[in-house]
Amino acid sequence: MLYCVCTMCDCGRYRKVVGQLDISVGKLGNAVKFVKNVVLGLRETEERYYLLVKEPKRFREALMNCKLRGGTLAMPKSTNTNRLMADYVSQAGLTRVYIGVQTQTKDVVKEELQPNTNSSCVELLSTGTWAHVECEATMFFICEFPKIKIVLKLSKIGFPLLISFSFYS
Repeated sequence: MLYCVCTMCDCGRYRKVVGQLDISVGKLGNAVKFVKNVVLGLRETEERYYLLVKEPKRFREALMNCKLRGGTLAMPKSTNTNRLMADYVSQAGLTRVYIGVQTQTKDVVKEELQPNTNSSCVELLSTGTWAHVECEATMFFICEFPKIKIVLKLSKIGFPLLISFSFYS
């Protein structure tokens, strides 16, 4: 905890420093957003980041690759997330990627899947449709990462300051 006993003159200096910190944090946030979107090509929702990995892998290898990166094979849990991921695939000039759904999983929304071909893995098409695919097929895939929030509170210097950063590990 940071404790400060200050005179009126000191508090003015602290406010100026905090104001400069706020500007710096804003600039840092913009730089991080640039790196995420342009350099890394990440897409994001409120809770997660998504990374399209352009290294063809079999399903199990894709699962392990995402895990080694600190995430999981992406599983769209809403229509909006499904659309975001499908657009991501389409904008990358691709037609299909592995997603972290297997047909024996109870979470699979059956209406999303095209007719079964006796395969247990699922691909996301650039149209947003899910389709069965052989698990031994090699293709690109999308990893997902939870957002981690860091919050700093400096309330003992006369006013609250809340700074938060989001990043993926």
